[in-house]
Amino acid sequence: MSNLIAFADGASKGNPGPAAIGGVIFSGSVPDLTAYKAEPKHLHAISEFIGTATNNVAEYRAILRLLEWIRDNGHFGVKIFLDSELVVKQLNGAYKVKSEGLKDYYEKARILLSQTKSTVAHVYREKNAIADYLANQAIRG
Repeated sequence: MSNLIAFADGASKGNPGPAAIGGVIFSGSVPDLTAYKAEPKHLHAISEFIGTATNNVAEYRAILRLLEWIRDNGHFGVKIFLDSELVVKQLNGAYKVKSEGLKDYYEKARILLSQTKSTVAHVYREKNAIADYLANQAIRG
């Protein structure tokens, strides 16, 4: 099992609207993430504007970017936290993916989760503050 922990978030100002992704991967202990005042030490971070998208598409794109980095850097068993209960329940098989616009993202994420032996779990928004900050920062430019 890995000692890496990741947090991912997607943001959309409108649904759809200007959207961005944010994510961070920590090695070892995780600093207090309830307030983003100073950049904590992390292994990898993303903060990227993705154009016009729905919030759910942004959530999936955020986790996909982290999973691609995890795979490409040879890591396994990473626990990834998201504040989107819908995406977490879809990826864990509790909900079906009904939206045609999400099915490709879902399939890619399931493949990457399997390849990297990683898992996803829900976390409340206040515990996902750093990923939320990174996503919203990318929208603001």
